Amino acid sequence: MPLTRRTLLGTGVALAATRVEAVAAGRDGGAGPAAPAWCGDRMPPIPPERQTELQKQASAEFLAGRATPVFGPFVPLLRSPEVMLRAKAMGDYLRYKSSLPPKLNELAILLTARHWSQSYEWAVHQPLALKAGVSAEVASAVAEGRRPGALDEAEQAVHDFVTELLNHQAVSDATYQAAVRRFGEQGTIDLISVCGYYAFLALVLNVARTPAPQGAPSLPAFVCA
Repeated sequence: MPLTRRTLLGTGVALAATRVEAVAAGRDGGAGPAAPAWCGDRMPPIPPERQTELQKQASAEFLAGRATPVFGPFVPLLRSPEVMLRAKAMGDYLRYKSSLPPKLNELAILLTARHWSQSYEWAVHQPLALKAGVSAEVASAVAEGRRPGALDEAEQAVHDFVTELLNHQAVSDATYQAAVRRFGEQGTIDLISVCGYYAFLALVLNVARTPAPQGAPSLPAFVCA
């Protein structure tokens, strides 16, 4: 049987889809199917006593810079401490200093999380997007893989640019020019960068099978047969 994206994503997509199908058929009792042993977190947190000196130093630097212990995608990234710290540094700019307004930055992150079916990213950033001004209607449409019908002009420019970039690995002249007119060249680079950064984190999280926080907003699974 050929491998599919559904198979490779394990619990993040396949088990969620299985439960959706069971609920629709009236076969689900509420607990959902048990995850096979191989579907667990591949790269869970490393206990401090098992960390190398470089990992301990990187963990301490992360805590000092973010005022929180290593979390989320940085947990698997700690296996390569310098990569983790360089990823943190890029994230510090893209999350907190980007030339894009927070609402547009968060919309780009949601679109990227949806593209990669990344439940952890969605769980963290969907509430942040709503707080920043992305409407619940827009967020729901993105989650379901639909083009939102209630985009303002700036959101439309972000949506068109990000979806073209992720789906085609490039953008058309018209889409590029619309982005530069609205955001300038720096804003356009920041938009490309936030897509690339969260795509990188999504790949790490998907491979590590890092679970989304319990009780957080869930990303609807696409059934990829």
